[in-house]
Amino acid sequence: MLVVGLTGGIGSGKSTVSSLLETRGAVVIDADVLAREAVAPGGPAYEGVVSRFGTGILGPDGSVDRPRLAEVVFSDPASLGDLNRLVHPHVREAIAGRLAELAGSDRVVVLDIPLLAERRREAYPLAGVIVVDAPPEVALRRLVESRGMTVEQARARMAVQSSRDERLALADFVIDNSGDRAHLEAEVDRAWTWVQGLAGLAGGQDQ
Repeated sequence: MLVVGLTGGIGSGKSTVSSLLETRGAVVIDADVLAREAVAPGGPAYEGVVSRFGTGILGPDGSVDRPRLAEVVFSDPASLGDLNRLVHPHVREAIAGRLAELAGSDRVVVLDIPLLAERRREAYPLAGVIVVDAPPEVALRRLVESRGMTVEQARARMAVQSSRDERLALADFVIDNSGDRAHLEAEVDRAWTWVQGLAGLAGGQDQ
């Protein structure tokens, strides 16, 4: 098993890159998906989140209304910190479980973690880190046009994340996603070739 980290700021196109890597043969462990599972009814973080933020964040079916919760936490750093403390331990536990299942295999595992720059890289067994990069103005436009955010909402989300420079400092490989889809496909091909090279080096060291 070879584990590669994948991260990028909101609006960078990281989720698209993640799916493109999956089509090339990677096993993707998506921290966002695990976080949604953690706060789903019956999930390990559900009761704690509802207790902290109240039933006003719930939809009619009792599930957490993520946009409503986002409105609360992204306007208040203390609330965001509380949410992270409630959810992230369960996400880390779920990641550890998935990695344990894949241990000993020859799979390439992409660990898709939006906040990797805010966490310790050493917390995960990473052979390398891929950062998906886009200029802030491009990311802002995507959030407004594709996700329906207002400019103010998009800027608030971007403001609480690590800076672009901090993310790039973490990178072993950078995917430039400032262009069109064809450009991104070519960038992902470059990244996959790099990952295959890491896998080859790891295999040689095992022999």
